[in-house]
Amino acid sequence: MADAKTYDYGLGRRKAATARARLIKGKGNVTINDKPAADYLSGNKTMLAEITDPLALVGKQQEFDVTIRVSGGGLAGQVDAIKMAIAKAITVGAPDLRSTLKKAELLRRDPREKERKKYGLRSARKREQYSKR
Repeated sequence: MADAKTYDYGLGRRKAATARARLIKGKGNVTINDKPAADYLSGNKTMLAEITDPLALVGKQQEFDVTIRVSGGGLAGQVDAIKMAIAKAITVGAPDLRSTLKKAELLRRDPREKERKKYGLRSARKREQYSKR
């Protein structure tokens, strides 16, 4: 944890989602957009576990309270953005853990985005049905 400020900050992005995470010394509470994480993710246990992956990997799940602001995209994209934001915030506070998070590929942005629709086609790649007669 940095001395000059009270929290560590990280920004994560995935598809159209952007997440900003703050790590504050605490008991392990996770808040997303001013709601408890379980409420925000509507009880989805796999997504809830996925959010705390970076903290669990370095063994600091009970050391920090995490406050997250997330916008854009769908729930799955938001979860990936949150995961990356938390991982980046951890590296700000403890640079020695960067290699551990990097090996787990939590600091790499997934570049896949929705492909744009092309003219003459129904969607990005779907074409008109071929008619022989």
